[in-house]
Parts: sequence; C-alpha cells; structure tokens
Amino acid sequence: MTDEAIVLAGGLGTRLRSVVDDVPKALAPVAGRPFLAWLLDALASHGMRRVVLATGYLGDQVEGAFGATWRGMALGYSREARPLGTGGAIALALRMLEGDTCFVLNGDTWLQLDYAMFDAKMEAAGLTLGLALARVPDVARYGAVRLDRARVTGFAEKEASGPGYINAGVYRIVRSLADDFPVVDAFSFERDVLVPAVARGGVGAFTQTDGFIDIGVPQDFLRAQSVFSRAKGMA
Repeated sequence: MTDEAIVLAGGLGTRLRSVVDDVPKALAPVAGRPFLAWLLDALASHGMRRVVLATGYLGDQVEGAFGATWRGMALGYSREARPLGTGGAIALALRMLEGDTCFVLNGDTWLQLDYAMFDAKMEAAGLTLGLALARVPDVARYGAVRLDRARVTGFAEKEASGPGYINAGVYRIVRSLADDFPVVDAFSFERDVLVPAVARGGVGAFTQTDGFIDIGVPQDFLRAQSVFSRAKGMA
C-alpha cells in the first residue's frame, strides 16, 4: 500500500483573511485545533508512514506546531523560498519521498475516503495519476468534473450549476508523473499537469468519498467548526 503523502500547506489564505489573519491557512483553528491536525489524524488512521508538509507562507509556524513526528508518522518539511504554485510545491516535495507512489492533499480541504481502496484501484488500472472526486449539490463554485466510468474526461466551466462531481483536491500519483512536469520551478499542477493528463485519457476517477469541506472560504470554515466539534464530542 502507498504509505506516503504530501500535504500542500503553503497557501496564503487570502479568502479567509476576514476570519483568520495571523496564521497560515492550514493552521486555521477548527473546533479548537489547527485544521492540519485533523488532516494528519486522518492520514495516520489510514496507515500513512511518512508525510511531507509543503509549506511557504509562515511555514515556520507549521513546523513549530507539529515537529518531526505525529501519531507515529514521520513528518518532513519542504518549504518554498518563493511561491511555486501547486505544481512547483509538489515537485519540490517529491524529492523528499522514499517510495514510487504517494497521495497529495490540499491542506485546506477535508474529504473522507478509503485511501487503501483509492490506491488499489489506481494501481490495478495502471494509472500514474488518480483524482478523488466529491459529489456536491451545486458545482458552481468549483467547476464540474466530467466522467466516463472510472476515467476523468474533462472539466466544465465554473458557470455550470447544479449537482455533480468536483475535484476534491486529493490525488494519487506515481513518481514517474514528474517526467510530464514543465521544466520550470513555478507552475500550476491543475492547469499544467492535470488538464493535459486528462486530455491523454490517463486520469482515474475515485468517487467513493464523502464529507467534503473547503475551509478556504469563510462560509465553509464556519461550517467546519460544527462538523468537527461533533466529531470531537464523539471521540
């Protein structure tokens, strides 16, 4: 099983400044804990052995909050000296991984899924890139993902509305995917890697997910407080 992950924790959190303005977005307090603590707990419960935190803005705060280990997982830190975009951040963090496959997560979104099942399905399909999707009542904020069975076939404009699947910000990638990265330091993973891979028919879709929350917008950040408070109460 894939047992390493990269968490993109370098976001500036500009959409969240009206609520949280003194910590990086991944450390935004949710139900009395940094949001990243909830993510790391989930990764530990799914058997991750090593997690690389890709940091940037106020990255020293992230490292100070979590240190070298978390619930038995080794933590590493890949810090951008300047903004590299999602693609550049992933490329930099990949250098710190030990295995040939890993998961990549956005540090400001929450998604419930079975990582072992996600891993197994992408491995069986022989795909270097898998994308976990979330079913939402209205795709207007995010843009819809088009599917054909277990493959991603395209992305609709954000002007589309109504129920559908969206990119939930969790990927399973094979290290060799880096061969398709642009030969530049800073780039967008979504625009420069994901979209071309979809055009080639090489992106698997994983839809057995639940509980999607994007804390990057104040409305969902406030919703997360009640969702995770209930989870803490049941622990």
